[in-house]
Amino acid sequence: MSVRVRYAPSPTGQQHIGGIRTALFNYFFARAGGGTFILRVEDTDRERSTPDALEDLYATLTWLGVEYDEGPGMDGGYGPYVQSERKQIYREKADELVITGKAYPCFCTSERLDALRKEQKAARKNIGYDRHCREISPDEAAARIEAGEKHVIRLKVPLEGKTVFEDILLGQTGRKNKDINPDPVMLKTDGFPTYHLANVVDDHLMKITHIMRAQEWIPSGPLHVLIYNAFGWAPPAYCHLPMVMGKDGQKLSKRHGSTTVSEFRKAGYLPEALVNYVSLLGWSYDDSREFFSKNDLCELFSLEKINKSPAVFDYRKLDWFNGQYIRMKNPEILKTDLLPILMSDGIISDPPSPEQIDIFNGAFPIIRERLKLLNDITPMLRFLFADPGIGNAEDAIPKKMDAAGAAVALKAGLELLSAATEPPVVGDEDACAAWDEERDADFRRAAEEKEWKIGAMLQPLRLAVTASKVSPPLFPAIRLLGLKESLKRTERLITALENM
Repeated sequence: MSVRVRYAPSPTGQQHIGGIRTALFNYFFARAGGGTFILRVEDTDRERSTPDALEDLYATLTWLGVEYDEGPGMDGGYGPYVQSERKQIYREKADELVITGKAYPCFCTSERLDALRKEQKAARKNIGYDRHCREISPDEAAARIEAGEKHVIRLKVPLEGKTVFEDILLGQTGRKNKDINPDPVMLKTDGFPTYHLANVVDDHLMKITHIMRAQEWIPSGPLHVLIYNAFGWAPPAYCHLPMVMGKDGQKLSKRHGSTTVSEFRKAGYLPEALVNYVSLLGWSYDDSREFFSKNDLCELFSLEKINKSPAVFDYRKLDWFNGQYIRMKNPEILKTDLLPILMSDGIISDPPSPEQIDIFNGAFPIIRERLKLLNDITPMLRFLFADPGIGNAEDAIPKKMDAAGAAVALKAGLELLSAATEPPVVGDEDACAAWDEERDADFRRAAEEKEWKIGAMLQPLRLAVTASKVSPPLFPAIRLLGLKESLKRTERLITALENM
């Protein structure tokens, strides 16, 4: 049997980590089995679906390199399946259920249903439809429909028994039919299907073999099986994926940090890092391997290696992955990723001047080893392209020192820099490394003589040169900026500290 799977998001919000994990698992499972990966947009909730969410879906999949295999108009125009364009199919299938006695028209008004909910709530009963229209005769129902009376179509849920299904990961699970949503709506008054009908109909018509989705959908499983049974169809194989949690054990949400792919993208994460890390949320190849390219996952992914336990999203681990992928990236390609960020942030001109390119190229080998995110480039290099001022002078004061003590330590550093030789030309790596090492040795020797910790000398000097706690290593930063400008900024901060 050829594998056919789908990613079927509702375009009601931006793509988040949990949804993308589902997309990636389906995509890799299809590729590993030589099967088909389908994208289906489930936009039957017309009030909540938005064009922005749909655009975010396409942009996210493109950025991650997730390609779907088929859709309407594949020969003349590429696109996914869109449920709002398949309205007539669901209408016909809902009518089919009514004809076979598996569903029925319901004429209850919204006012009656609201009153029912209030009554049930007051009586502290389970909230649910009371099957008021279930026993209306087919002839009466047809006459009321002919008269133009508004109605929905509801599924006849069996009143007794239990509905179960087999889950590849979790084993057999199910619910008593009396605990399933009583006679849920299949087709709304506007002719659009509900999620449950459209989802089942499309999965059958598209010959989906495996349904991989989050465990939060387990409660819908028995209802979907009932719909399959009502049509006389065999359901696909189910695999409900472990939840993605925050470190506090709660479902991942905005309180933990960024959750949408667009937020990670804007923050400067690489798609290959995000794909690698997210694919390890609930799946592992073995106990040791961590790095997987997209092609690796397309070959190695299997359902047997999915874990049952919830996956914990670790932002620090993702940062570490991203830093590793930055350093693995081709240097020239990485430069083309970083320069637009500096231009967008107004650090360099657009296009950059030859002088700015020279400064950037000189700093690149140093900052490349320290970037966790692409966007770290701006705070790291800002000081090279414009005078950042003093910044927060209090940040220049080491622990167990006051402003006067920091000024004394900074004066000692000024003396050492004033006596230093002129830095070598950028490009001579050996000479640059030797100059940096010589400065480091000078400062460590001076700190030892004065019985200071080395940080007491380096902290105020870093603030003087860069006006920031985030920068390249200090002595390469001084070398890149130039001794003259570095001395000038150091003298300026000394004056500020003495006046505090």
